[in-house]
Amino acid sequence: MKKSKPFLSKKIKIVLSDVDGVLTDGGMYYSNKGESLKKFNTKDGMGVELLLEKNIKTILITRENSTITKKRSTKIKIKKLYQGIKNKEKILSLICLENNVKFIEIAYIGDDVNDIDIMKKVGLSCCPADAIPNVKKISTLISSKNGGDGCFREFADYIIKNFS
Repeated sequence: MKKSKPFLSKKIKIVLSDVDGVLTDGGMYYSNKGESLKKFNTKDGMGVELLLEKNIKTILITRENSTITKKRSTKIKIKKLYQGIKNKEKILSLICLENNVKFIEIAYIGDDVNDIDIMKKVGLSCCPADAIPNVKKISTLISSKNGGDGCFREFADYIIKNFS
């Protein structure tokens, strides 16, 4: 994990994550019936579980609408899944209200342009090693792992060690 900016937060209560490009490698597999497969990393699922043990909730925010993502979210005990969200930063106030937290008590991991605005508002931000350059530029931390390769787990471990 590479630190690229100073931390804004001293305590993290919620971790928000993008899905495609963070929990997956960004690949989407289609058949003639539509979306068929997404590959998730088991280590990331364990990261969610370890965060929960420290009373840190994980919430997913994704632009996509995917039955596969919904099934994975249920399996790994994601607190809430927001799908079909184009402007992710607009849902941040609702998340704070529903969970009685401040922006600064939230961490976010994302990899692409639709993650930038929300990353600028939270207390701690991270991106996978293969995120686009503009996301790397504004991230507090840059994972040593690519999306779908355990970058969420690396971020979770870092949060547990430094912010719980």
